[in-house]
Amino acid sequence: MNKSPFKKGELEKFRQLLLDKRKSLIHEMGGVMKEQFSSTPKDATGDHSSHSYHMADQGTDAMERELAFMFASKSGRLVYHIDEALRRIDDGIYGLCFSCNKPVAVSRLNAVPHARLCIKCKESEEGHKIERK
Repeated sequence: MNKSPFKKGELEKFRQLLLDKRKSLIHEMGGVMKEQFSSTPKDATGDHSSHSYHMADQGTDAMERELAFMFASKSGRLVYHIDEALRRIDDGIYGLCFSCNKPVAVSRLNAVPHARLCIKCKESEEGHKIERK
């Protein structure tokens, strides 16, 4: 297997970029989940009476909770990909395409530091996904 096309200083720059993104995602996920689950549906409406609230309010609350779960799930997958990129840095293979084993462009890694495919292989992968549908 080839080694990373980057020097140690460049790898540290990407490591810090990944760690910063990971920290930001985890902070956002914590805030969203805390907001969604720290209050009861009654608290969310501001109604502190003993009467149940309107069905439409219940539907809105359920939708907001579902969106929070979807956000957390998507963010969780991104944290996983970031962790895998950090592992590739540690293993000395960061910046190599999983498919063709050629270096991934620096511009692509600056935009998507957890990328595991070069742009050509990614486009090919996306094309196959569209064809299967």
